[in-house]
Amino acid sequence: MEKNKTKNRREFIQGGVRLSLSLALGGISGMAVSSAIKDDYVWQIDPFLCTQCGKCATDCIMAPSAVKCVHAFDLCGYCDLCGGYLKPDANEQSTAAENQLCPTAAIERKFIEEPYFEYHIDEDLCMGCGKCVAGCTSFGNGSMHLQIVHDICLNCNQCSIAQVCPSDAISRVKASEAYKVKGDFTNKPEV
Repeated sequence: MEKNKTKNRREFIQGGVRLSLSLALGGISGMAVSSAIKDDYVWQIDPFLCTQCGKCATDCIMAPSAVKCVHAFDLCGYCDLCGGYLKPDANEQSTAAENQLCPTAAIERKFIEEPYFEYHIDEDLCMGCGKCVAGCTSFGNGSMHLQIVHDICLNCNQCSIAQVCPSDAISRVKASEAYKVKGDFTNKPEV
C-alpha cells in the first residue's frame, strides 16, 4: 500500500510539472501571437484631418511626445520666408531665437543658394506641438505636417492622443500603410 502512495505522489508531481510547463508555453505563445497582431497595426495621423491643436505635445504618454513634425521635401518651396520656421511677426528673417516659430528650435535652416533655404527637423528637439505645421499650412504649401514616429511610439492599445483629438485625425492603420504624408510618397519621409 505504501508503494502505491509513492507512485501516486510521483505521478501527481509529474502531472503538475507537465501542467505548469503547458501553461507557461501557452502563455508565451499567446503573448507572441498578440504581439504579432498588435505589430500589424500602428497609430497614424492623417495630415489632411489634423488641425495642429497642440494636443499631440501634451497628451502623449511619451515625454517628449512620439509625434514629430515631418517634412515632405518634394512639396517644399525652400522659401526664404518660411511660415513654418519664422514667426509671422518676426522682426527680421534671421535664425535668431526670437524670430523662430518653433519653441524648441527643432527646425534647422540651411542656406542652399539665393534665395533658397532647406529646412530639417531635429527629431530629438521636436515635441510635436504643431506650431510649425500650422505656420507652413497658413503661409506656405503645407510641406510640414505631424506624424507618429513608430520607432518611438509604444503602440498602446488605446492611444491617449487619439482619445482627445478634436478632428479624429488619429487612427489605427496597417503597418504597411503607415506614414501617410501630403504628396505622393510610399516610404517614411525624412524626419
